[in-house]
Amino acid sequence: MNNLATLLVESAWADRDRVAVRQDDLALTYAQLNDSSARVAALLHAKGVRPGDRVALVMRNATEFPVTYYGILRAGGVVVPMNPLLKAREIAFALRDSGSRIVLACPLFADEVAAAAAEVGAECLVTDPTAFGSLLQATDPIPQVVDRAENDTAVILYTSGTTGTPKGAELTHRNLMTNAATAAETLLHVGPDDVLFGGLPLFHAFGQTCALNTAVAAGATLTLLPRFESARALEIMHRDKVTVFLGVPTMYTALLRAGIPDGYELSRLNLAVSGGASLPVEVLHGFEREFGVTVLEGYGLSETSPVAAFNPPDRPRKAGSIGLPIRGVELKLIADDGTTVGPGEVGEIAIRGENVMKGYCNRPDATAEAIRDGWFHSGDLARVDEDGYYFIVDRKKDLIIRGGYNVYPREIEEVLYEHPAVAEAAVIGVPHEIHGEEVAAVVTLRDGAQTTAGQIRDYVKQRVAAYKYPRIVTFTDGLPKGATGKILKREIAVEQQASKA
Repeated sequence: MNNLATLLVESAWADRDRVAVRQDDLALTYAQLNDSSARVAALLHAKGVRPGDRVALVMRNATEFPVTYYGILRAGGVVVPMNPLLKAREIAFALRDSGSRIVLACPLFADEVAAAAAEVGAECLVTDPTAFGSLLQATDPIPQVVDRAENDTAVILYTSGTTGTPKGAELTHRNLMTNAATAAETLLHVGPDDVLFGGLPLFHAFGQTCALNTAVAAGATLTLLPRFESARALEIMHRDKVTVFLGVPTMYTALLRAGIPDGYELSRLNLAVSGGASLPVEVLHGFEREFGVTVLEGYGLSETSPVAAFNPPDRPRKAGSIGLPIRGVELKLIADDGTTVGPGEVGEIAIRGENVMKGYCNRPDATAEAIRDGWFHSGDLARVDEDGYYFIVDRKKDLIIRGGYNVYPREIEEVLYEHPAVAEAAVIGVPHEIHGEEVAAVVTLRDGAQTTAGQIRDYVKQRVAAYKYPRIVTFTDGLPKGATGKILKREIAVEQQASKA
C-alpha cells in the first residue's frame, strides 16, 4: 500500500486514543481523525471522485485541514492545497490548471473560493462545523484506503516562477512518505510522546511534511495555531508542553523579542527547527540562549517535498549552514558552464533523490528546464565546506521571502503594469526587521498621468494576496537599464520607509 494516508491508518491502529491533532480546546484522537477522514473519503466518492482526480483544499490551520487532507488521499484523490489568503482570480487559476472539480474551503474564506469555483465550474464545499459536520456524520465511512502506485501524484503544490505564472509541483506518494519518515526517524527523532508546534501553514510544503505528516507518521501530537502571533505561540508551547518547535526566521525573531513570560514552563522543548529562509546567526544564538534549546536549520523547496538538507542532530551543528544532504538525497553545486564546483566555490544547488517531484503539472517545458539529467536545479546559490556542509550564499531567482511567504516580483509587476498610470515597474525586496524582507515597487508614470503611492498600493492590494502587495512604493523618472533594455534591479536603491503603508 503506497497511499500517503496509510500513515494515519497505521498510527490509529497503533494507538487509537492518543491525541493526533489539537486546536485549543478541540482535540481529535487518532481514532477520531481516522474515522472523520474515512467519512470525507466516502463523501467525495459519492460525488464522483475517483483515483487521480484533483480536489482542492483552501484551509487555515485548523482540525478540518488534516481531516479533509487525509480524506482526499484515502479516496485516491490528489490534494491541491492553496494559501487561504489568495484572491478569487488566483484560486481560479490553480483550479483550472490542476483540473480540480471540487474544492473544500473553510467558512472564513468561502466567498473568494466560491467565486473562483463558479468561474471555472467547480463545486465548492464549505466546511462549516455545523452543516459539514452533520453531513459527515450522516455519511457512512469507507474504512479502506484506495491503493496508489508510489509514483502516482499525491499532492500538487503551486509555486510561482520568475515568469510570474504559478507552476504546480506534482509530489508523489513516495516523495512525501519518504520525506516524512526521514524527518521523523533521522532528523527530528520524534515519537508518540512528542508534541509538535503547528504554526507553519499546512498548505505549505514545510508545514505539511515536517509538521503534519511527520507527526502522524510518528504517532505524535500536532498542536495548531491558525495565525502566528508570538504571545499565542508561547501560550500554546506552555499549555501543550511542546517538544519540537518548527518555524521560519521571522517566527524566531518575534519569539526572541517577546521573551518567555513569567510562570511559563517550556522545559519539555528539546528541539527547534528553522527553514524557509536563512536564519541570521545572531538570532539563532539568541534564541538558543533564551529558550535553552538547540536550533537546527534545514533547506528545501516545494519541488523537493520539501527537505533536501538538514543539520543532523547526531553530528556537530554549524551555525549558518543548511547542513548535509538527508537520507536518500544527493546534492551538488553546478557552475554556469555545467561543471561541478568544489569546496569553497559558489555554485547552483542541484538535487537528486527520492524527494524530487515528478514534474510540473501540464508544464513539460518547465519540467525539462528544472530537471536535467535527473538533477533538479534549485536556482539557489551556495558553497560547501570540506566536511560536506552547505551554506546558502544568495538566490539566483528574484524571489522575495516576506514573513516566510514567497513573493515573486514578476507576478506583482504584471499587476502594476495593468494600472493605467504606470509606464514601467520593478519590484524588489528590501531588508525588514520583522518580516525579513519587505516588498517594494519602483514605478515610472506615463506622460501626463497622475497617481499616488497609496493608490498604487491599494490597486495591487485588491488583486493579490495580502502578503504580496508592495508596502513600499516609490516613483522615479527612469529605471536603470542594460544595453539590451533589461531593467537592472541590482542598481535600484529604495528608501525602506518611503511611501510606506
